[in-house]
Amino acid sequence: MKTLSPNRKIINELLVTLFNDILEIEEKALKQGELNDLSVTEIHTIEAIGMYKPRTMTEVANDLGITVGTLTTAITKLVKKGYVERTRGEEDRRAVMIALTRKGKLAYRIHDKFHQEMISETIGGLSEVEEEVLVKSLDKINKFFMEKYDLKSR
Repeated sequence: MKTLSPNRKIINELLVTLFNDILEIEEKALKQGELNDLSVTEIHTIEAIGMYKPRTMTEVANDLGITVGTLTTAITKLVKKGYVERTRGEEDRRAVMIALTRKGKLAYRIHDKFHQEMISETIGGLSEVEEEVLVKSLDKINKFFMEKYDLKSR
């Protein structure tokens, strides 16, 4: 195996640590806060539903990159917990619409605040040029994984 330069070694260690720890960090933040009855997957489902207008199950499933059947299981749990409500479409009664309840919108806002704080801490103290370099670097990493593993952008 090729020996990594000191900077490449540091970058590798940082990426591996971030990828391994970010979901665990997010889960710990959820469990310690007001949203301790939600899993990371459930909060990401709430995030995909969005704050403002009901969406179809198909739209949300596509955004999450999962099947409607998998989403149905998740939505059933979120309905029981009081975060999501299901209704039939007005124009097409066959379509199942999902929307956040008041409790779901609160969860969305709390989780959004967590992300805003994470971003603020990440870029705090960086110059505008350093921020641009960080954005370009993260975008390059994201594009690599999207293309390498044939993932759709979210």
